[in-house]
Amino acid sequence: MSHAENELMSQPECWARTVELAARYKDVLSAPGERVAVVGCGTSFFMAQAVAALREGAGLGETDAFAASEFPAARSYDRVIALTRSGTTTEVLDLLARLRGSVPTTAITADPATPVMSAADDLVVLDFADERSVVQTRFATSALTLLRAHLGLHTEQAVADARTALAEPLPEGLVECSQFTFLGQGWTNGLAQEAALKMREASLSWTEAYPAMEYRHGPISISTDTTATWMLGTAPAGLAEEVEATGARWIEGTLDPLAELVRAQRLAVAVAAFRGLDPDQPRHLRRSIVLDAR
Repeated sequence: MSHAENELMSQPECWARTVELAARYKDVLSAPGERVAVVGCGTSFFMAQAVAALREGAGLGETDAFAASEFPAARSYDRVIALTRSGTTTEVLDLLARLRGSVPTTAITADPATPVMSAADDLVVLDFADERSVVQTRFATSALTLLRAHLGLHTEQAVADARTALAEPLPEGLVECSQFTFLGQGWTNGLAQEAALKMREASLSWTEAYPAMEYRHGPISISTDTTATWMLGTAPAGLAEEVEATGARWIEGTLDPLAELVRAQRLAVAVAAFRGLDPDQPRHLRRSIVLDAR
């Protein structure tokens, strides 16, 4: 199996280990009422979007998510949390350096032996979730699991559902589809964006992601009998019927939304195999974006 497939298969165990760490790091992962920003790049940005929606939706304080390169310098926060698997991403390190001494920062990483160790005020290390693959799977979902647990929003059902997502076969014929759309609501919008990114990275698929209620406002026009629309979380009333009326395949999210993301990761690897692609060698990508100094 590819590194990507091996790593995504290990997620239930990674999540269970991660939950055990949440209490240890509770003082550096935000307190109720704090104004918090969560930042990252690529996959980590989409996980930031998910946790920001979860935290604010739970009434625990204003929470924003930004791509690290787009952090608004004029805004004030009580804490900034950075997600960075490699600990070497230029935009994240530059932001942490700019924030030094003005706001407490916490970095969640898979590798402490990197520049992020000294760039952030506090460090959370999920080294057991590190990856050889360029395409992120288990680190991203473990980081989100850590923050869900910290917020009191993780359940054991999520781990059980992840095991189900790995054990059950994908819907028959799905890999042959020509286009994939992922939909979310609230915190699952970030998951939908991440599912679409996995499909692009691993299988070079034509893939899009939208808030579920927005799908009717134009994007549904691309639906045909060779497309699939996958809902992560509960769908708005009537949307499934509208999509099915176009001839497109409707995939209902029946598991915990994070476990549904695991199913989407499996689809990305399966489509790559179907198309004769190596998911460990995604086109034009590398594990960490380190920019040359200019």
